[in-house]
Amino acid sequence: MSLIVEAPGFLQVFSDGTVVRTAHRAAACSATSKHVTIDPSKPITARVFLPSAAASPSPLPVLLYFHGGGFCIGSTTWLGYHVFLENLSAAAEAIILSVDYRLAPENKLPAYDDCFAASSGYAQASSRGLTLPTYPVFFLASDSAGGDIAHHVAIKFVGEKNTKISIKGIIPIHPYFGSEARTELEAEAGSVEEVKMNDMFWKLSLPDRADRDFQSCNFEKAEVEWGLFPATAVFVAGMDFLKEKGVMYVDFLKKKGVKNVLLHEAEEEKQRFSDMESELRCCCFAPKPDKKFHAKLLIMIIKETLVLLNTNLNWQNKCKHCSWLNSKYLFSRRLLHQNP
Repeated sequence: MSLIVEAPGFLQVFSDGTVVRTAHRAAACSATSKHVTIDPSKPITARVFLPSAAASPSPLPVLLYFHGGGFCIGSTTWLGYHVFLENLSAAAEAIILSVDYRLAPENKLPAYDDCFAASSGYAQASSRGLTLPTYPVFFLASDSAGGDIAHHVAIKFVGEKNTKISIKGIIPIHPYFGSEARTELEAEAGSVEEVKMNDMFWKLSLPDRADRDFQSCNFEKAEVEWGLFPATAVFVAGMDFLKEKGVMYVDFLKKKGVKNVLLHEAEEEKQRFSDMESELRCCCFAPKPDKKFHAKLLIMIIKETLVLLNTNLNWQNKCKHCSWLNSKYLFSRRLLHQNP
């Protein structure tokens, strides 16, 4: 048995098909969260976060959250995700259902179906002692590979024309898209190792003999009634070599006639600097000063974005005030002065 591929500190895949994932510190459920099973046969599970153990959630929106990790690693139980989503639920006054979908390479991209199934899994949460709205307004939020998942789950909802569930908007944070054609940043010498790692994750995740122009990877290959696609707020990081794909995604949606598409850019930041690099994170990619402040800012921005997504206003194409380290502003219909 020999090692085929490795993401140091996260994942090893061996020639006999064995997959070894590095264990990361998990968070137990709290007074405002509960673990639920969506489909025990697969298995698919999720964690529900409530703004307050005492508050009535009936008028609240529901945020379906899909974690990142190149489709191969990650869990809603990871401490960083748990803390981030618990704080986001409280700040945004939203119910959050964070889905643990099946991972590649053991499963070749079942994440779309698993996360789509979370809408029915949400209803099952009521049987676990949670009083939840029957047919609430849904938002989809995600980071990295979860951004790709949110895109495809939204497409599934458009195709299904489900009248009982309304997807009001999606919020992909540093979305993980790809294609055979390289962007300028991907082609730069300094991006070689990052591109190599991302290509590895796509190879582990995509069906056999599929390349990066497969529809799961390349958003331009999707066919859907784009006029019905939900409002979208995309977050990108200025120093992330995936930023170009995020910007291209925004332009693509606008050209397809999607109503209300917004771009948030953190000009001097790398991918996933906020939620995944909080002080409490158990699998930090890189040290960063003032991490609690970063996460707090992102939470506040998402809260304002939820307000935007719930309107029918035409947004600006790009948020010019979201350099989250250096700016004291948040963008919504107005600039909110902050004192970090």
